[in-house]
Order: sequence, then C-alpha cells, then structure tokens
Amino acid sequence: MIVPDPKVARTLLTRYATLRIAQAEWDRPETARELKDVTYTLCVLMGTPDVREAVAAADALLESAAAVPARDPESGLSLAV
Repeated sequence: MIVPDPKVARTLLTRYATLRIAQAEWDRPETARELKDVTYTLCVLMGTPDVREAVAAADALLESAAAVPARDPESGLSLAV
C-alpha cells in the first residue's frame, strides 16, 4: 500500500479547513468549486470515499508521522533539530 506524503496531507487539510471557513462566512461559487476540488483530492489521497473519513485518515497519518523522527536515507541519522 502506498502511504501518502504527510506534507501533502497537511497542506490539503489546511486548505480544506480554510475553504470551509471561507464558504461558511461568504457563499461564493469560486470558493465552493475550489472546496469541491480540494475535498475530492483529499479523498483520493487518503483512499476514502467520504471527506470525514479522509480527514480522520489524514489526521492519523500526521499523528503517526510526528511520532517517527525523520531520518536521512543515506546516513540513517535523525533529521530532527
């Protein structure tokens, strides 16, 4: 199974949340269209048919990624500063 890049998941989650807030504050066709696109992309990335499941899966991915320190593939040393 291919594991999504946590950075991409974080970016999509942030964009999704921002668009949801923007759409709630001011209902605009452009925002609704972009929200639909981001929702679709997040669902595809996380392999789920429902945005609630996609958000939960992305949250779990980010939580697990935070628990494992990044390592340099060549040296095997931690990249944490």
